[in-house]
Amino acid sequence: MTTSRAEPAGHAVAPPEWARRPTNLAKAVTAELVERIVRGLHPPGSPLPPEPALCEMFSVSRTVIREAMKVLQEKGLVQVRQGSGTIVTPPTRWNILDELVLAATIAEDDTLSVLDDLVVTRRLLESDMANVAARLADEATVERLGATVARMDELVNDHVTYEEHDRAFHDMIMEASGNRIARGVVKALESQVIHTARYVGRTDRTLCIASNLGHRRVYERIAARDPEGAAAAMFTHITDAWLVRRGGPSDAARLQR
Repeated sequence: MTTSRAEPAGHAVAPPEWARRPTNLAKAVTAELVERIVRGLHPPGSPLPPEPALCEMFSVSRTVIREAMKVLQEKGLVQVRQGSGTIVTPPTRWNILDELVLAATIAEDDTLSVLDDLVVTRRLLESDMANVAARLADEATVERLGATVARMDELVNDHVTYEEHDRAFHDMIMEASGNRIARGVVKALESQVIHTARYVGRTDRTLCIASNLGHRRVYERIAARDPEGAAAAMFTHITDAWLVRRGGPSDAARLQR
């Protein structure tokens, strides 16, 4: 085993270069710049402040700013142009599935159109997975789905535990479909909004009761091995549940099909 060269007594061994990278500072600066860009404080087509100004603004080193700029480029929010500096890109270039970008975009979206689009995407994928699950789910999975629906009937006064079972119900169907990519996309999207008030909306008992009627219809179509019926039931359930929770502006045209 090769040993490193001994250091003189009383001298600490310097950490490796990767250990000295100011990762946490860079993450904090990146998060702040993402929020500022999404809020429009740095509009598309405009340059970000030059490196020295950003260093002074955030009281960090050039290394931190360069790391943050690299991450912003990876997220699609900026582009480095020779002679023009670091330019903010149009929203169409942003990686909307990125955790920071999606969270900031939802926070700034007074029209709820981003959440509408998230629900439309989830609805499309989960309807297809319900179709497949109705064909492929084994009897043990079907029995678990039925037991979960029955248990949720007992939990309508406890919305926190109800929502945990709600997520488990949907995940069982997604897993039964075998579509790991679609399941991963849905879970990634929901992970960004599942605890936000704008997505969760109202949680009273009557809404839990209505929601579980939708779950039961999905379960019944899967148990009946009815792919088209399962897909339609999932489509209707996700749409209706969101429209009830949605509140906000009444125009939900993006949900219409």
